[in-house]
Amino acid sequence: MTSRTVKLFADAATPEDLFHGQWQGRPSKLDAFKPYLDDRWNQGCTNAWTVWEEIVPLGYQGSYQHVRAYVREKRLSPGPVTARPPSPRVVAGWILRRPESLTETDRLRLKAVLVHCPELDALTGHVRSFDQMLTERQGERLPQWLDAVRQDNLPSLHPLAAGIDRDRDAVIAGLTLPWNSGVVEGHVNRIKMLKRQMFGRAGFHLLRKRVLLNS
Repeated sequence: MTSRTVKLFADAATPEDLFHGQWQGRPSKLDAFKPYLDDRWNQGCTNAWTVWEEIVPLGYQGSYQHVRAYVREKRLSPGPVTARPPSPRVVAGWILRRPESLTETDRLRLKAVLVHCPELDALTGHVRSFDQMLTERQGERLPQWLDAVRQDNLPSLHPLAAGIDRDRDAVIAGLTLPWNSGVVEGHVNRIKMLKRQMFGRAGFHLLRKRVLLNS
C-alpha cells in the first residue's frame, strides 16, 4: 500500500469516509430529475414506476432501474435523501438565460433553488428586468429599477447600482437609443487578434501592414 492509502484508512472515522474514488460523485442521467423526484416524494408519491413514467416525457433517457434505486434509497434511509444541489455556475446560467429557452427540467430545478433562497429569487427578478430593458430599449425604466435594487437586501448588487447611477444619463441613452459601439469594438478585437498572432516579435509597421491588408 502507498502512504496515501494507509493514511486514508488511519484517518477514517466511519466506513463512509473510505468511499472515495473515480466512481464517487460521477454524474448520472437521473441527477437533473432528482429535484422533481424529491418533490413527488414529499407529496406522497413513493412508487418508482409512477415517477419514472412521469419523468420520461420530461426528457429522462435513463433506465427505470436508476429511478427504482433512488426511490429505494430514500425509503430505506433513516434521514432524508435529497439531490445534489446544482453548482453556482449552473444556477447563474439558468438565471441569465431567457425563461422560455430553459428546458422543463431546468425550469423545475431553478424553481426549487429560488424557493429555498429568497435573496436569489429577488436577484433573478432584477436580472430579468434589466434584460428586458436592454433588449426592448426601455431605458426610461432605469430609475425604477435602481430604486428596486436599493430596497432589497442584496449588498453585492448595490455597488453595481451605484456605478450605474453615477452615469445614469449615459446608461439611459445606451438602453434607449439604437446606436452602439459594437462595430468599433469588433475592429478593436480584430486588431488585437492580429497583434497577438505576432507573439510580440514584430513592430508597429508590420502590424499596420497586416491591419491594412485585412481591412
